[in-house]
Amino acid sequence: QVRLVESGGGLVQPGGSLRLSCAASGSIVSIYSMGWYRQAPGKQRELVATITGSGSSNYADSVKGRFTISKGTVKNTVYLQMNSLKPEDTAVYYCNVRTTPTFTYWGQGTQVTVSS
Repeated sequence: QVRLVESGGGLVQPGGSLRLSCAASGSIVSIYSMGWYRQAPGKQRELVATITGSGSSNYADSVKGRFTISKGTVKNTVYLQMNSLKPEDTAVYYCNVRTTPTFTYWGQGTQVTVSS
């Protein structure tokens, strides 16, 4: 079994920054990719950013230039640095880990609220 623990969400003013962290533990032989998705009220869950085991990253157009995904120095950790936050970034952010292209695990989610 794989367990994902997320942290770093909270309330921030527009233009502010937050960093989300996710640590994966358990029966992990290898990781295909790690990433972040988000779901705002009344909307579908959407991709924010992913990073593969080889370090290749992918971002949603809405966050390019503002968010940065990176792998931690501790094995099986991933971070999402979020800068220049906007009210429309408000959502529950979910950590996602794929051990194969089709086998995926989800974290419990962390709330990010951008409001003045």
